[in-house]
Amino acid sequence: MLVAITRSVSPAIGQCEITHIPREPVSFERANTQHRQYERELVELGCDIDRLPAEATLPDSVFIEDTAVVLDEVAVMTRPGAESRRAEVKAVAAVLGTYRDLLYIEAPGTLDGGDVVKLGRRLYVGGGQRSNADGIAQLRRFLRPLNYEVVAVQAHDCLHLKSAATSLDDDTLLLNPQWTDPAQFRDCNIIEIDSAEPPAANALPVNGTLVYPRAFARTRALLEQRNYRIRAVDLSELSKAEGAVTCCSLLFERGQ
Repeated sequence: MLVAITRSVSPAIGQCEITHIPREPVSFERANTQHRQYERELVELGCDIDRLPAEATLPDSVFIEDTAVVLDEVAVMTRPGAESRRAEVKAVAAVLGTYRDLLYIEAPGTLDGGDVVKLGRRLYVGGGQRSNADGIAQLRRFLRPLNYEVVAVQAHDCLHLKSAATSLDDDTLLLNPQWTDPAQFRDCNIIEIDSAEPPAANALPVNGTLVYPRAFARTRALLEQRNYRIRAVDLSELSKAEGAVTCCSLLFERGQ
């Protein structure tokens, strides 16, 4: 059974961190409605939701993926690159610790879960804006005894590596070549997004279906032509806070 740990939308989401997009007003009510529909889609796809309550003092806390990297054997609690987000980790660790043994990234390392893309036993980690070299080195040290390879890569003009590339399965990446160089990702298949939809590389695989933003119809058509099953969701309000489908949950197998 897949577990999806989520966190309800903060009423302060309008004060979220913004890096690469213009700031727009964010409707808490609409963002909350979209997030609840996202959770319902996960349930319909076979996930058991474990929801944390909203936190009024943590505007970005709905984007729970950035607080941890969850693998079959262990979970690594991150130290987010934005100082305003570091208080998010404690509550997530309290819940995640009931499912996995926990390891922690420590200062001066920083790491955001949104910078970590897993393909099989290889983890690509985007270094730079939110995740630094020390954080990546700590992750590599934690995971080497578990036979994971950690590879540092670069993305630009976007918040996280997962803004530019996400895994569709253990062999395939959906990727925006304008934001990250495909040559960095060896031994995998690459599907490039439609160039008219720069943010379209973020997809969430769930039990053989891709949860995918409704806004990117051209790239969705490319995926459907390759026989991917798509469940389209509207995250237009959350996207004003640089949110996407992967960052709103921590998804893993319960029984590991």
